[in-house]
Amino acid sequence: MQATFSEDSLLNGRVLVRQPIEGYRIAIDPVLLAASIEVAPGDHVLDIGAGVGAATLCLAARRPDCRVTGLEMQWTYFRLAVDNITLNDFRKNAEMVYGDLSNPPPRLAAGTFSHVMANPPYLDNTHSRHQPHAEKAIATVEGPADLAQWARFCLLMTKPKGTITMIHRAERLGEILSCFAGKMGDIVVFPLWPSLGKPAKRVLVRGRKNTQGPLRIAPGLVLHYDNGQFTPEAEAILRGGEGLRLLA
Repeated sequence: MQATFSEDSLLNGRVLVRQPIEGYRIAIDPVLLAASIEVAPGDHVLDIGAGVGAATLCLAARRPDCRVTGLEMQWTYFRLAVDNITLNDFRKNAEMVYGDLSNPPPRLAAGTFSHVMANPPYLDNTHSRHQPHAEKAIATVEGPADLAQWARFCLLMTKPKGTITMIHRAERLGEILSCFAGKMGDIVVFPLWPSLGKPAKRVLVRGRKNTQGPLRIAPGLVLHYDNGQFTPEAEAILRGGEGLRLLA
């Protein structure tokens, strides 16, 4: 019987990931998201919409002194994520929970996470979800839970003064800031530049719950040279497993 998943690696082989051969497959976004989370020993991090666990696994590999819980609503991805945690021997500091943020499982207690990270569907619900792969459509196009509901859930789960970090399309930055207005301060917008001179397609947005600090725009990260090769700074994160500081 032909395998329905492939076994790939992240962080230059430090993390092994089984993922479906067809449909949604891991890009660099969850790796960058995980790299941007600045944790202290003992912190508990929630990864919302964890998929097969890429961000969860990368953070667990980089910071084994913290604990990471992933929440995933699609059974296929959830089961692969559970297997991936076992495959990488991360059961001591990583776990997966099956459930939907619209009706979260009781074991996820509100206001208990030091950090929440999220890689929401990038396309709003005006886009069609009628794609060849239904699971990919659910991962990339908003369903009943829109961006505002993702933001509310992030706020619900985070401790006071804890951080929330999202990676999203740059064109939706205004919506993201609107969703968190008055509820989160010390916001940093970190552009991810495809190459020098090109507009950012993705942004990382981090803020702190129940604070009033100013919004700051960071210099961001240039991902590629004009020839398509990763810059040394991007290589250090994507393959070297280094953290990504959003502010110097």
